[in-house]
Amino acid sequence: MAQPTEAVTAAMSHVASGSGVPHQPDESRRSRKPANTKFKQQQLPAWQPMLTARSVLPFLVAIGVAFIPIGIALFLSAANVYEIQRDYTQCKELGKDVPCANFSFSSQNPICHCQEFFSLDKQIAGPVYIYYGLDNFYQNHRKYVKSRDDNQLMGGFQRIDIDKQTGPSKDCDPFASVKGNGTYGYAPCGAIANSLFNDSIALHYLGNPTDAAAGVNIQPVGLLKTGIAWKSDKDIKFRNPRNASGIATRQALIDAMKNNNLEKPPYWSTELWNLDTEDQNNNGLQNEDLIVWMRTAAFPSFRKLYRRVNHVNTFADGLPVGNYSFEIDYSTSILLVPYYFTNNLLNSVS
Repeated sequence: MAQPTEAVTAAMSHVASGSGVPHQPDESRRSRKPANTKFKQQQLPAWQPMLTARSVLPFLVAIGVAFIPIGIALFLSAANVYEIQRDYTQCKELGKDVPCANFSFSSQNPICHCQEFFSLDKQIAGPVYIYYGLDNFYQNHRKYVKSRDDNQLMGGFQRIDIDKQTGPSKDCDPFASVKGNGTYGYAPCGAIANSLFNDSIALHYLGNPTDAAAGVNIQPVGLLKTGIAWKSDKDIKFRNPRNASGIATRQALIDAMKNNNLEKPPYWSTELWNLDTEDQNNNGLQNEDLIVWMRTAAFPSFRKLYRRVNHVNTFADGLPVGNYSFEIDYSTSILLVPYYFTNNLLNSVS
């Protein structure tokens, strides 16, 4: 009786499978199991060092000895940098006994004029650089860092169109569009550009105290406002709009602003196309003061390069011994604004 039972069982299994033929495995479904090789099964031979004091200490000593001359070179370079720092936060307005920090800024009276004096008891060889510094200014705040439109900074101006969703980046809010008029935007937009450092500083040489003409023949020290930004920033990240001929001109910038209903940031007193009317290559979005400011600092206390001394005539070899003055147009309401006057001797030493 066993054999008929087996036949019935086999027949039932064929019926249960839904066909009269045995079920065949689907060859199209490949197995996810890795191939049985030493590489894919992670069975390759390996070597792991056994770290001991006897093997590690010589290595650390060798590294330390190798870095000693590097440390000495860096120390000597730093020691050859001569720096003078002047804090003009409480600089008093000319002709008045009122610190510029307490000055009442207004549209009719936007600038506080003041002076800071210092002396050099030895000649400072060039090149000489001038920096400005800020304390307690958080350029590293997350929303502040994002508050910019990189496409716009490369000359990609767009008119605000809600339907087409065009215009300055939403990251620029609340400095993306003009308050109360949603059809007009700002260029450059965002909090970084809106808070552009706009104090103006000039340097004057008052003469050597031993000279009979000291204080009479005052000489302005020439300051260069180019060559202060990173070359990659100016060549790649910041571009002015171009005209139909593909040339970036001041008029092309003006037309691009007006055709796209764009205005200067609300806290600016100068139009974008007037940042440098003397040098077209340093105007508009390619203005190096703007580019330097747009590279945000990592800490709340920072300094940024402001000017380079033009080493010609009296100042060909650097800054001579004598008295100097900073003529400052204080036009910002930010408190605690120290001013840094820095000289870097690395080039002359090397």
